[in-house]
Amino acid sequence: MSEAIEAEQTFYDKFPEEARIVRAALLGSFLALTLGAIFGIIQTLHRTGVFRGLISSTDYYTSLTAHGVFLALSFTTFFLVGLFTWAVVRSLDRPLIDIRITWTWYGLMAAGMTMTGISILAGFSSSIDMSADVLFTFYAPLQAHPMFYAGLAVFIVGSWIAGADWFRTWLAWKRENPDERIPLQTFMVLTTMAMWYIASSAVAASVLIFLLPWSLGLIDQVNPTLTRTLFWFFGHPVVYFWLMPAYLLWYTVLPKIAGGRLFSDPLARVVFVLFLLLSTPVGIHHQYLDPGIAEGFKFISMTNTMFLLLPSLLTAFTVVASVEYGARQRGGSGLLGWLTDLPWRKPEFTGMMLAGLMFAAGGFSGMVNAGMNINYMIHNTIWVPGHFHLTVGTAVALTFMAATYWLWPQITNKPIYSRAIGLFQVVLWFIGMALMSNAMHAQGIMGVPRRTAEPEYSGFDYPTMFGGFEELNVQIAIGGTLLFVSTVLFIGNLVLTMGNPKVSGLAETLPPALSGPDDAPRVLDNLRLWVGIAVTLVVLAYALPLAAIINRGGLLGPGVGTYPVWLAPVYDALAHAAPGVFGAVGDASSALVEVVR
Repeated sequence: MSEAIEAEQTFYDKFPEEARIVRAALLGSFLALTLGAIFGIIQTLHRTGVFRGLISSTDYYTSLTAHGVFLALSFTTFFLVGLFTWAVVRSLDRPLIDIRITWTWYGLMAAGMTMTGISILAGFSSSIDMSADVLFTFYAPLQAHPMFYAGLAVFIVGSWIAGADWFRTWLAWKRENPDERIPLQTFMVLTTMAMWYIASSAVAASVLIFLLPWSLGLIDQVNPTLTRTLFWFFGHPVVYFWLMPAYLLWYTVLPKIAGGRLFSDPLARVVFVLFLLLSTPVGIHHQYLDPGIAEGFKFISMTNTMFLLLPSLLTAFTVVASVEYGARQRGGSGLLGWLTDLPWRKPEFTGMMLAGLMFAAGGFSGMVNAGMNINYMIHNTIWVPGHFHLTVGTAVALTFMAATYWLWPQITNKPIYSRAIGLFQVVLWFIGMALMSNAMHAQGIMGVPRRTAEPEYSGFDYPTMFGGFEELNVQIAIGGTLLFVSTVLFIGNLVLTMGNPKVSGLAETLPPALSGPDDAPRVLDNLRLWVGIAVTLVVLAYALPLAAIINRGGLLGPGVGTYPVWLAPVYDALAHAAPGVFGAVGDASSALVEVVR
């Protein structure tokens, strides 16, 4: 096949089976996005008091849990596995090892999230003995139905198998190309999954060893501080697990859309190595107000967190430099004049650029979260979800939606129904999030709590510098409504796209970086080295805090033995019967000795 013909082939043309799994993953992601958006607008309007006709305040927490789980866990992760499958297969230019394994992990993830979703939604019905009002953080002392935890376990196992699928494909490629550098997109996938294996091990242990047996009644209680710490062992790096796919798109796809090339392949590799090393040993900064953890451990976590600014700053430089190069290739000139020569009419470009801008703002609010002294003021206030919606809710979500306008034609051979609607949709998301997040941050400074259906206490007035508490509530409601409308436009545009006929001429190729992989030291590709260092840093950060927590509060809480309560009767029976059994054994032994003699 000639190079000209190969260049005209889309991903769908070259890898039809892999394109099917990518589409299935993305469709699962968008289903979760739809459900999460519905519950998001319901709880937003309820909390702000704008409209309370759909749910009661007692159901608010079910709605909030559904919003968090469907968006923060399901939407992001399903998009990730689809994107990573595309990235590995495209960059290695070879199919997956065994597509049956691929469909297996997809089926496990879909089944797991279905189980978790059913357990949440059942909470709306009083006739069903099932609920999971534990939010997406789900740590004790809140308790969910066993199906919730079982679904999460199946979902995580599916993601582990997905990672193994990509690693096996890379190893097969490596055997065929022993002297080649790992392609950049594959390198990004592998480092992200290495981080995921390390981070998710803690939450898997929390669910399987503590929360699921506790929910089933096999143990009486758990140590809340221990399970909370195990969750945040996972809970902060999981943010980077969602963010790193967005970085993959910013580094490899965005420069192409801008008309240029990635500025530096080596810098991109350094950034992903830094995330692998630094993202996990920082989770305790979510526990500054937890009394069961020594202040020294919290200070160490804060220090580690500040180092995470480095890969983000490197990303800002590299991505902006790449986009600027593309603009100047298109004729842009001047100190800032090149900005006008960028393809702002393309929804995929504008969406990702606005997502990056929001991420910069989220980085500033995140520094407030990470600082111990300042955190005391905004801890457990609505400032925190305000920050979260800037990072995961926009930097990640808006990047994923915008990238879909570029990626979907590559995996379906169908052009986007309306790019004008797409452009309006990404801008609307940016405006809606700017309004909502700004009001959340302002209310957080006032001390307005999060995670509550009734944020205004009787007889208490929140001091305001500009406007008032109610005005900020209206701003949140307007912003949330715009976000919901944006989601409807996105899903509607995609549904109409599915009705388009397949056409040719949609192929897009990704140009090589200005500074390619050969300019990067080979040690960057030594995944064993970086994983070893990452594990060492995790042990140094968590071994002593976890040991202190267990020593102080026990493995299962104060005054509780380490064996399950259902074993207690068995244990007592054995203890009672032991003298007789051992006596009988002794008598039998004596008799046998006499016979032998």
